Amino acid sequence: MDIYGFYKGESFEVYEYLGAHLTAKGTIFRTYAPNASKVSVIGDHTKWEEVPMKSVLDGNFYETVCPDAKEGMRYKYRIYDRNGNFIDHCDPYGFGMEVRPGTCSVIRSIENYRFSDSSWLSKRSDCRDKALNIYEVHLGSWRRKSAPHAELEDGASGDEIIANEGWYSYAEIADELIAYVKEYGYNYIELMPLNEHPCDESWGYQSTGFFSPTSRYGTPAELMEFVDKCHRSGIGVIIDFVPVHFAVDHYALTEYDGTRLYEFPDDEAAYNEWGSRNFMHSKGEVRSFIQSAANYWLSVYHFDGLRMDAIRNMIYWNGQEYRGENRTAIDFLKSMNSGLKARHPSAIIAAEDSSSYPKVTAPVFDGGLGFDYKWDLGWMHDTLEYFQSAPMYRTRDYHKLTFSMLYFYNEHFILPLSHDEVVHGKATISQKMNGQYPDKFPQARALYMYMIAHPGKKLNFMGNEFAQLREWDEKREQDWDMLKYPLHDSFREYIRELNRIYLTHTALHYDYDPTNFAWEDCRSADRCIYAIRRKSADGDILAVLNFSDWYQADYSVEIGGGYEVTLLLDSDNQKYSGRTPDGASRYSYSGRKLELSIPPFSGMMFLISEK
Repeated sequence: MDIYGFYKGESFEVYEYLGAHLTAKGTIFRTYAPNASKVSVIGDHTKWEEVPMKSVLDGNFYETVCPDAKEGMRYKYRIYDRNGNFIDHCDPYGFGMEVRPGTCSVIRSIENYRFSDSSWLSKRSDCRDKALNIYEVHLGSWRRKSAPHAELEDGASGDEIIANEGWYSYAEIADELIAYVKEYGYNYIELMPLNEHPCDESWGYQSTGFFSPTSRYGTPAELMEFVDKCHRSGIGVIIDFVPVHFAVDHYALTEYDGTRLYEFPDDEAAYNEWGSRNFMHSKGEVRSFIQSAANYWLSVYHFDGLRMDAIRNMIYWNGQEYRGENRTAIDFLKSMNSGLKARHPSAIIAAEDSSSYPKVTAPVFDGGLGFDYKWDLGWMHDTLEYFQSAPMYRTRDYHKLTFSMLYFYNEHFILPLSHDEVVHGKATISQKMNGQYPDKFPQARALYMYMIAHPGKKLNFMGNEFAQLREWDEKREQDWDMLKYPLHDSFREYIRELNRIYLTHTALHYDYDPTNFAWEDCRSADRCIYAIRRKSADGDILAVLNFSDWYQADYSVEIGGGYEVTLLLDSDNQKYSGRTPDGASRYSYSGRKLELSIPPFSGMMFLISEK
């Protein structure tokens, strides 16, 4: 291993040296514990007796070879501090862990699976000028084999509890999820964190195993098979990655060698708003650890991108702008993103950043942070607040929906309606719509047409596509039984058609070219009508949206002459539980103007092509 690069924070492949590696002579265990007085390995192969590890390289690394250590066996490192006290830790670079409540690392091979996705990888791109329609999934609650059982008797073992969770394995869920995503018009899946984590309620954001895919859903080989199957079906896969913080559990990274090896030495900097430990990004070995983990998911598992969580908390100290910029963390982001893009130029690196820090998606050589995309959380907040307001106030709030275009070209944005917007008392996307139950559906249909028409790549959380009204709960699968009700079933059919239009028409793909977008009407505040035009040589897309609660029979928009106008989608069509009969015409084109009659809470999307 390149020790100099490791300490300088320049290494991206440390996992090739550290961790537990299967060889012909047995398993080689290696760990980095510079402040330990001694280190041993314990596990199934030692009958949990200590096997001392010898210090190697510069004396800060420990190593031993165990001939009897086999695939699937559990192990830990017993690390003694300078006072002779010890804590048994899971392996920071371990490739597997046992299912919670167990806390051991598990010996896993990451080299035996043979991918068959070379065709996909050779054509993969970052989708800058292509469709990127992301279906965000929490793998343990999309579908379940059975409802989890809460009635187990006191004293039930961990294995009994796990057996009753009803999770599908990575391999088991692959075919069904891929078929669903393809049928309903998504071309990428984004998986919430799959690194090992002790608490289901953290959703994976409080990690104890940065190199260990969670054993809740199976083995590394099964996850590789999942990604491989997605690629063979033409579906990309992005994984959520947390470079900011880690879980407080002492069996993991916390005070790993008896000192704060990965975290800050002082509590004020060490802890964040989530109660977890902050990485100290100024330390070279910490930088090498994080960026090696990021590279690991892209290289070993063939993931097509990383969505990096809570980037604001790296830009500013604990995410608080008044405390100033964290220059070492910012410099680390630039270095890591540059290194990842050099190794994986077609992969997607996206930031979840709630700050207004400039140039998040600009190249590092141009003074940026080097991300490909940034979530547009401002668009999300303004849009949802607008639809939560009563119709009588929408004339006042009219420009909440136009404001996003004043800053849109500052970054390369993704429009997210994510898991964060459907939990913790926030209500789901469709439930947020103003009014009673029947009024929510036409407004949600119109909202999604606005989202598709607005520049920016798209992200929608599972359940949103059929207007789930119950907040997301990681312990339950989605409410698939709601599809027996016509309002929900027809809503999903509407989303399928809207997604098909998005994937098909290139005018909706050139998001970051200012000549691609025009407001044909953003001046009708008194009517709450908007008209958006997206342009391309293959034909323009026009969306006309009425967000008021009254029928507007005399609306017109100037689109110019010499065109053919084709209606692509009417959100008020009866097949989507609207009121307009299929085939009924509510528009006419006179040569320059498009004349329309628009029902309340509805939108119409047109193809405008040259004759």
